[in-house]
Amino acid sequence: MLILTGKKHRSMALKFILLFSIVLWFLFVGHGGVSSFEIEEATINGIHKAIAEKKLTTRKLVEFYLKRISTLNPKLNAVIEVNPDAVAQADAADKNRKGSSSGLQGIPILVKDNIATADKMNTTAGSLALMGSVVAGDAGVVEKLRKAGAIILGKASLTEWTGVRSFEMPPGWCARSGQGKNPYVTSESPCGSSSGSSISAAANLATVTIGTETDDSILCPSNFNSVVGMRPTVGLTSRSGVIRVSQRQDTVGPICRTVSDVAHVLDAIVGADPKDPETAKAAKFIPKGGYVLSLKPDGLKGKRLGVADILSLPDSPERVQTFHKHFTILKQKGATLVENLEIPHVEDAMNPLQSGEMTALLAELKKETNAYLSVLRKTLVKSLADIIKFNNKSPEEKSKEYGQGIFLDADGKTEIGEEVKNAVNKMERLSREGIEKVMKDKNLDAIILAEGHTSPILAIGGYPGITVPAGYAADGVPYRITFGGLRGSEPKLIEIAYGFEQATKVRKPPSLK
Repeated sequence: MLILTGKKHRSMALKFILLFSIVLWFLFVGHGGVSSFEIEEATINGIHKAIAEKKLTTRKLVEFYLKRISTLNPKLNAVIEVNPDAVAQADAADKNRKGSSSGLQGIPILVKDNIATADKMNTTAGSLALMGSVVAGDAGVVEKLRKAGAIILGKASLTEWTGVRSFEMPPGWCARSGQGKNPYVTSESPCGSSSGSSISAAANLATVTIGTETDDSILCPSNFNSVVGMRPTVGLTSRSGVIRVSQRQDTVGPICRTVSDVAHVLDAIVGADPKDPETAKAAKFIPKGGYVLSLKPDGLKGKRLGVADILSLPDSPERVQTFHKHFTILKQKGATLVENLEIPHVEDAMNPLQSGEMTALLAELKKETNAYLSVLRKTLVKSLADIIKFNNKSPEEKSKEYGQGIFLDADGKTEIGEEVKNAVNKMERLSREGIEKVMKDKNLDAIILAEGHTSPILAIGGYPGITVPAGYAADGVPYRITFGGLRGSEPKLIEIAYGFEQATKVRKPPSLK
């Protein structure tokens, strides 16, 4: 300890204290607290706490992400465009904040580019054909995000037209931004179609992101990019203003780094929307108090989880060993695993050609695409046929190489006739007599799915699922564990996923330079 006596020495001590105070203020307040708060990997709760403690401002938060996008996006191709008004919106959030912030207030979020935003940004599904088009208004989920105080930071890239343009098109590629890259192993697939949303969440290009799914388009890219993704029950979130494939099957959901953030985003985007009739039917599933009440550290206690080998064990021996370790943890945390489940007709349910899924989606794709284009205030293309013609004339070489075989098949469909109705009836029967019957008979809270193409058993029935990071292969590519349930079971799924996440803490950020 330094002891100073005398008038001169006391004056020196006061100057020293003053200088020290100025340095502290400069470090912790003068720079918005960024030096005292680590934004990278920050959660929604952590950000609100930092803002409340004057360690951070919304403007600093937005500027951090914009700088990170500027630095990393040329390598990752995860963001198609940023909102030119994002900083101004951040300033408004800081100015208008009263007391502590909560929910999505002031939280920067990236939305997939098939979700309409009535602002200065384009909504194109990654296609050059929709550049310059003008949407009729915000998508239903965007309206809810804005009402919650979120800042729409920009548009995330995707597999063009959500992957339904052609089978040759690689996951994560679109004409507007090129090939999206997996931030863990850039030579590996990022999966799709919500590739940009998942890459962005993993690489900390936004606090949270939004994706869409017809079949595995949230769960698969969340897997490959080591983030948490949820496909909600169909109708729980609005699809109005979304460039979708199927009203019957499409859903909009959160993609985040943590289960906690998924719950916060879900709370903001669920609910009835008069422009999407299915949301009124699904509103009964929304729990009082919201999904954040499901964030229980002991969420696995008392849960009954179904394990069917065909769904739950990956091909790799190394990963099988990891999954058995995870199963042990699930049991240790109070879950009961009901193993060796036999799900009737499961092979048919997982095969889009046998289940009728492909037949129905081809017909629905044409109908949904034409319906979306018909309400645009400005557009160069007014039908799926127009899009096909536009792509045929495109100067984009990759676009020509990847073709548009699915589009051509879909455009050949004249109407939704008996063949499609029979296909839909078959999917309903496979769901009713398969996963639904088994889960009810065995009194299961969820079933466990691994990495194989098991997503159709959730997709064709409109069921929810949540995927959580489960490990990393020897080459660094991430892999997942997925918990699926029946319609409206999101609260249980979040409890289970949160309990697993907190018990394992598998996720690690990618090593980006």
